[in-house]
Amino acid sequence: MSERVERIGNSVIVYDDALVGQMSEREFVARASDDARSEHATGRGRVLPVTIDGRNCMLRHYYRGGLVRHFSRDSFVWTGQDATRSFHEYRLLAALRVAGLPVPAPVAARYVRGGALYTADVITETLPHVEPLSAVLHGGALSSARWREIGMLVGRFHRSNVFHADLNAHNIQVGRDGDLFLLDFDRGRMMPGPGAWSERNLQRLRRSLRKISRIDGAHFAESDWEPLLQGYRAASAR
Repeated sequence: MSERVERIGNSVIVYDDALVGQMSEREFVARASDDARSEHATGRGRVLPVTIDGRNCMLRHYYRGGLVRHFSRDSFVWTGQDATRSFHEYRLLAALRVAGLPVPAPVAARYVRGGALYTADVITETLPHVEPLSAVLHGGALSSARWREIGMLVGRFHRSNVFHADLNAHNIQVGRDGDLFLLDFDRGRMMPGPGAWSERNLQRLRRSLRKISRIDGAHFAESDWEPLLQGYRAASAR
């Protein structure tokens, strides 16, 4: 993938100039004028559809989580350009695409710095005809074979030492043809090798599945976890 970094107006933008001819700040402020009804929920917030050079894309603004969000909604402490949430996620997605992992293509990312703080956004290409696993589970129970495929998806990432900071039933996306994808790599990272992080990742997904089953009536039973683990082990075996 090709990478270009430019200062444009108040923003510093990184983008794939093989996908996009030219970027401007307009693409990143589209959320301010877009109709709220066009928003799409994700595991960690909301994204808005935008069109860039004829490509259907999704724009996500970075927000704070936890207790700190009550003091700062979307500003982060500046520790250098490469450490910004947006540049980090953009480059991680680019690396995962090169590795052949099923993630959306990164199109652009930016930060706007103000002294010791910055705000940030990322734009990725839209995955066509997908819906979250959480929505699929509201429609009915999955077969053991399907749960194995979901486990294999997670196993592929873990075999490549990819840590997903928010592995849950919303960020696993299911395509119309049955293909599986993983979204939202904010705070994700490449790990130096196998470790306890992979089990913590799995347990985070399990808690998510239990929660949507308990609260929202999604079709997940404890017996579904074993075929998921079978697929996971098969894909993550080294």
